[in-house]
Amino acid sequence: MRHQTVTHAAEAVFHALADPTRRAVLDLLRSDTLPAGQIARSFPISRPAISKHLRLLRRANLVREHRSGRHRYYHLNPQPLKAVDLWLEQYRVFWNTKLADLKAFVESGHLEKVGPVRKKTK
Repeated sequence: MRHQTVTHAAEAVFHALADPTRRAVLDLLRSDTLPAGQIARSFPISRPAISKHLRLLRRANLVREHRSGRHRYYHLNPQPLKAVDLWLEQYRVFWNTKLADLKAFVESGHLEKVGPVRKKTK
């Protein structure tokens, strides 16, 4: 059973982000709109493989495509990444709390009261 807070759209985004090549494509598109050919030349894999990655990114709504004549241009759509950020936020809160607890423990001097930790010998 799926967790109710993860929507189908968010699942598509997470699936798209799971692949390092697709993440690298998104990194390329952060700064500019690029034609498909230029994106493909940036990777040591075939053009059809890059086309499949771009199609998956398009279906996840992470990139937008527009056509001009025979050329396809792609640009980043950062909106779906907000779902990822919202999901990660709960883990940021969790870790910030744990780190704050650890800091308070260390600063309380409790370790000094316990004494040094000794390694077990065989």
